[in-house]
Amino acid sequence: MSLVQEFKAFALKGNVMDLAVGVIIGGAFGKIVDSVVGDLIMPLISKAFGGLDFSNYYLALAGQTAGLPLAEAKKLGAVFAYGNFITVALNFIILALIIFVIIRQMNKLISTAPAETPATPEDVQLLREIRDSLKNKG
Repeated sequence: MSLVQEFKAFALKGNVMDLAVGVIIGGAFGKIVDSVVGDLIMPLISKAFGGLDFSNYYLALAGQTAGLPLAEAKKLGAVFAYGNFITVALNFIILALIIFVIIRQMNKLISTAPAETPATPEDVQLLREIRDSLKNKG
């Protein structure tokens, strides 16, 4: 089998295609979570911490003037950007929680789905009818 044929067989397997779809949907879902955290949750948290943009919280490590936006402070030297880290960590926690809830609900649906009883084979059904007929005659 040639390398091209082997790669085609690999790439077109169901698992590879499912993984590709999952990665694409996961990327889009990550953007939604980023928006929820950045646009809805972090403004509330920053309000609680004095009304500043929480993603701009940092400690200057290269003698930058206090109060500069994070982007400008990074241009002037190293910074310890703990506010940005907290934002990213909060994104991760929310994403993990949402995935946990989705998987938990899927597991509940799978475990509560009624198991289909297989149809009784015809020969077994005929034997039961014969048995019942013999019981009624006796």
